[in-house]
Amino acid sequence: MFDNLRADFQAAMGHRKLERGLWRVLLRIETPAIVCYRYSHWVLHVRIPVIRQLLLIPALFWQRFNQMFFGIFISPDAEIGPGMIIHTPYGIFIPPVKIGANCTFTSGVLIGSGCRSVGDNVYFGAGCKIIGDAKIGNNVVVVANSVVLTDVPDNTTIMGVPARIKLPGGKPKKFAWRAIQPGQKTSEPTNGQGNGVKNDSQHENKSEASDQQTPGPKARA
Repeated sequence: MFDNLRADFQAAMGHRKLERGLWRVLLRIETPAIVCYRYSHWVLHVRIPVIRQLLLIPALFWQRFNQMFFGIFISPDAEIGPGMIIHTPYGIFIPPVKIGANCTFTSGVLIGSGCRSVGDNVYFGAGCKIIGDAKIGNNVVVVANSVVLTDVPDNTTIMGVPARIKLPGGKPKKFAWRAIQPGQKTSEPTNGQGNGVKNDSQHENKSEASDQQTPGPKARA
């Protein structure tokens, strides 16, 4: 349990560059759900009868707490490898299924109970669904809102409803965190699309200047 938790924290610290450090990871809203799963899964393997029942009581209350307030359900019977990351909470359902290492889950991910297995380094986009007896390979990216019904081979990016579009390469693209500094001016658009008020004022100024330059008709003598 502790080895997996240590790997989960290391993966979380490397996932967000602006939130490195153990204290920042512990204060994340999704961290209690990961710790609860690791603890509950460990309790199920305790062989001492009375101790096991006593340890299950806080695990059950903790699990219900995560369901009510964070919207995350991870079955204690699930076999999830180290390096699990919950990128964004709420609406996550993981049944008793075998999942590999270094997998990332986002909001709205639903893995059906019929799923056979999930490989290593799998990224589940927001709102994606794994339905039926599908098997997910290694290094797979499931694009947001996709519905997977069939098996997915290794090193694949899959998308669609149902998911039929398969692209080579299964590594998610990460974008840098961009923040506008105080007093920083945004660049002017180059495609002619910008602030409508500004464009209208410029057009009015041009029309007034053209009217002033155009001479009127000569008066008759």
